[in-house]
Amino acid sequence: MLYNNLSGYFRNKYGKRLGKICIDGGFSCPNRDGTVGHGGCIYCGERGAGEHINQAVSISEQVRCALIDADESDAFVAYFQNFTNTYAPIEVLKERYDAALIDDRIKVLAIGTRPDCIDEDIAALIASYKSKCDVWVELGLQTANDKTAEIINRGYCKDVFEKAMAILKQHNIPVVVHLILGLPGEDMKDIKETVEYINGFDLFGIKIHSIYVMKGTRLAQMYENGEYNPPSADFYTDAAVYVITHISPDIIVHRLTGDCPRDLLVAPEWNRSKNEIINTIVYKMQQKCLSQGCDY
Repeated sequence: MLYNNLSGYFRNKYGKRLGKICIDGGFSCPNRDGTVGHGGCIYCGERGAGEHINQAVSISEQVRCALIDADESDAFVAYFQNFTNTYAPIEVLKERYDAALIDDRIKVLAIGTRPDCIDEDIAALIASYKSKCDVWVELGLQTANDKTAEIINRGYCKDVFEKAMAILKQHNIPVVVHLILGLPGEDMKDIKETVEYINGFDLFGIKIHSIYVMKGTRLAQMYENGEYNPPSADFYTDAAVYVITHISPDIIVHRLTGDCPRDLLVAPEWNRSKNEIINTIVYKMQQKCLSQGCDY
């Protein structure tokens, strides 16, 4: 196997693939409401990475709609995806997580959030769900370069990430880290340093995202003003291969590219061809007889 992919992990653990129910939990973000900053990260749209989700219905209804045509033997991940899904009082978090876990076919509760919205109480609440289902937390690190973090308006430094990782480890909560390849001002040196940095943590999984310019974002303004040019497909696929070959072979690779709605994509054009990107990454690894962690 070239890399330790999520579908393989599911088959080994559950004997089947798991469907993903992407949930809008009705949360905001401290990087939008002024607590940390305004406007969010420069690549983030108005829906906070939830462009594909129906926001018009309740959490429970979102889950019911996803399960309406499912078989009794199917299994699912309830994924709180967009914005910051630990950014609320504890009682609100519990109410919303409970609203998603309404069916025994939901085997995993996955929570996407920011490191600056993790504390002991939140981690304890999340850990309490391990008696009902598997749980993991997804953190949007994107880069280990704090200078780049300022450029993309991430709103926190590496020490905040490190503190969140320590808290989650104490509560035995698996962590999936998000990386974005091709951020403004970054080159392969930065990507290599980010990989070296994340290798210092005991990660459950990784999501590798291709950068894309989406309508209505500050990154789109930078692109239109000539302040940013997205990487080529060749650069991206080479960088993704580097990441895969230099991380631990035990890490689960959850994603190999980003996925922008076609009607919102400004650039790069190659981002429209998700399967082609993945196939190119696989081809490059096969051509050089590479596998995940071979240079770890």
